[in-house]
Amino acid sequence: MKQKQGNGLTTSSDLTRREFLKATGGFVIAAGMTSLFGQLWAQEEKPTPKKPNIILILADDLGYADTGFQGCKDIPTPNIDSIATNGVIFTNGYVSCPICAPTRAGLLAGRYQQRFGFEHNPGPEAYAEEDFGLPLSEKTLAERLKPLGYATGMFGKWHLGYKPELTPPKRGFDEFFGFLSGANNYLPNARRDPRNPLLRGMEPIKEKEKEYLTDAFGREAVAFIEKHKDHPFFLYLPFNAVHSPLEAAPKFKDKFAGIEDPTRRTYATMLAAMDDAIGRVLSKLREHKLEENTLIFFLSDNGGPTPQTSSRNDPLRGYKGQMYEGGIRIPFAIQWKSHIPSGKKIHQPIISLDVLPTVLAAVGSPPSPEDKLDGVNLLPFLKGETDKPPHDRLFWRMGRQYAARVGDWKLVCVEGKAKELYNLAEDISEKNDLSAKNPDKLKELQTAYDEWNAKNIPARWIRHDGRR
Repeated sequence: MKQKQGNGLTTSSDLTRREFLKATGGFVIAAGMTSLFGQLWAQEEKPTPKKPNIILILADDLGYADTGFQGCKDIPTPNIDSIATNGVIFTNGYVSCPICAPTRAGLLAGRYQQRFGFEHNPGPEAYAEEDFGLPLSEKTLAERLKPLGYATGMFGKWHLGYKPELTPPKRGFDEFFGFLSGANNYLPNARRDPRNPLLRGMEPIKEKEKEYLTDAFGREAVAFIEKHKDHPFFLYLPFNAVHSPLEAAPKFKDKFAGIEDPTRRTYATMLAAMDDAIGRVLSKLREHKLEENTLIFFLSDNGGPTPQTSSRNDPLRGYKGQMYEGGIRIPFAIQWKSHIPSGKKIHQPIISLDVLPTVLAAVGSPPSPEDKLDGVNLLPFLKGETDKPPHDRLFWRMGRQYAARVGDWKLVCVEGKAKELYNLAEDISEKNDLSAKNPDKLKELQTAYDEWNAKNIPARWIRHDGRR
């Protein structure tokens, strides 16, 4: 090897060293650049987390005590119970009205339905041309999710308007199979009112029906999941079960033959059919490994109408159509595996209006103040991030009866009767009216109600036949 001489000439050894450093330096730079580009490429190729699927299951006229997770013993509901077991139960879960349609309007709008005059059931069918229904000023949950890339499907009972512009295909739902009215027959050989047909889209079903209606809604829901399993979807599944007419599900008749009360026996088969349909939906989620990325809500639209259907609201007082707890407190559970805890109970009051803002938060598109929602995002409470109550007060109004809950205190006002006051923490069954002993508390709740009601508008219609 050549060495550097005293005359300043470069030896071959020195040249080799320079060449080596130059070569290795270039290699290091190249390696660094390769590593950098590799990291950038990896970041670019990293898949974006899929938005959660949303399933909203709404039972119809289901009693507070009619599911296993609420203590029911004579009618097993294993699939409904699994939602509660794998998620969170709300023991003080409310709906915004003690009857069907107004609750549904508030549910899909996220606002007290009295804000837009939806205080009574629309209809009946003879008044289908009237402007009775969820007004176009209110954006439904489907209309909010569709622009976010969600496939939207509804299978079941609508009850939010008959006019074409008020029907599901015009209110954000890509797919619709069901009926527009408040009730329908279950058996395929039952005579259907031609004014209240089963529809696909807005076309009456022409083929001969072959299955129990609850089974049909379950079938359609499963097919919808199969079709959209690779993309975010919103499935709204508002069963008409267990609303009248009472028509037994044939495949469950033998199972409940031991129930002595014939009305309760028929009711049991109807509830079992709904639970079975829900089970098929949950099974389809598991089949495609979608369960952990699906936010599921289960609730009823009001309390059970005990005198008509033998539904049970124990230990609550009252039933559908009333402002007592039995009319407005319902079974309510939410499941979102790997996102919220399982087996948890929350005893603070929530309301069906909370579903919409909770969904919007879950999909990364929270509402703005301009939306003027009355519901709140429940995720912080579900995840245990706060102990603050979701609501410090809740209100109800339907015709000439109303109610207010502030903390544990509840005001009930029924036409023709004196105002009543109850402490729900001590008296869940509303047996002991404390209004005479607590006039100041009664006045406080009445003032709170009046302030809330001042922001509402009058009912835009009433049922002409007086029916619910």
